[in-house]
Amino acid sequence: MIRYMTEVQGRNQTEVTEFILLGLLNNSDLQGVLFGLFLLIYLATMVGNLGMIVLIKIDPHLHSPMYHFLSSLSFVDASYSSSVTPKMLVNLVAENKAISFHGCAAQFYFFGSFLGTECFLLAMMAYDRYAAIWNPLLYPVLMSGRICFLLVATSFLAGFGNAAIHTGMTFTLSFCGSNRINHFYCDTPPLLKLSCSDTRINGIVIMAFSSFSVISCVTIILISYLCILIVILRMPSLEGRHKAFSTCASHLMAVTIFFGTILFMYLRPTSSYSMEQDKIVSVVYTVVIPMLNPLIYSLKNKDVKEALKKIFQKHVL
Repeated sequence: MIRYMTEVQGRNQTEVTEFILLGLLNNSDLQGVLFGLFLLIYLATMVGNLGMIVLIKIDPHLHSPMYHFLSSLSFVDASYSSSVTPKMLVNLVAENKAISFHGCAAQFYFFGSFLGTECFLLAMMAYDRYAAIWNPLLYPVLMSGRICFLLVATSFLAGFGNAAIHTGMTFTLSFCGSNRINHFYCDTPPLLKLSCSDTRINGIVIMAFSSFSVISCVTIILISYLCILIVILRMPSLEGRHKAFSTCASHLMAVTIFFGTILFMYLRPTSSYSMEQDKIVSVVYTVVIPMLNPLIYSLKNKDVKEALKKIFQKHVL
């Protein structure tokens, strides 16, 4: 199972050509149960997110900036879940749990790209909510189609650019010892532990870029919601305050769940990592959160519920 490349020129050592993903748990009795559970969650994730994209596309009432962002968020959720979950499902039932070096790098890059994009998208969506509440009359101007496109494009460029730096820094390291990754996907901490290179600079650079990305997104979100709170408190009627806050409830819930797990996972010193604990937490944002987002936005959003009701009445009843 473990294969090695020919000797690296000028060095008396060999390089790993594939990794073994040890998975979530060592208990083989639970593998079948976990496979069934995660398969159901993944199917719900794909149906929920792709269904949200189609619903926004076909319903004219959802052709607004907010739902343009939500459609992009659904695409990102489906994509970063698909970069990890299918391989995890295969490894739960397969004896050969290997992933090639280049396959590991590809998984690492695309997962990091879409995860970073979601981070920036949620920040843009917070600004969108502020623009809608601050001045509804100017909202179509502040969030025109061109501006929405630029904000979404910026989110993708930032996410994919940041992941390119992470991937380059990680996979230019030497991996000449063990190839057994103590995780269910290719992630930064377990890969750095396997490297036979000095990873201190890599750890500092990766932490710096991750911290900048997350902190900048969180800052935009906090400032946006602080401004939203000020606007809401200045509203004279209780009904107006409730209506304004209800437009933010779904986004606020999605932000809390997403950034709560991300901050716990990555903005810590590497010395405090516990692989077994982190693998469980990783399930939340790789498997569970992509499934929850369409549920949150459909259950908490009146427009989405109305659109679903019309589709149901038209095609089912």
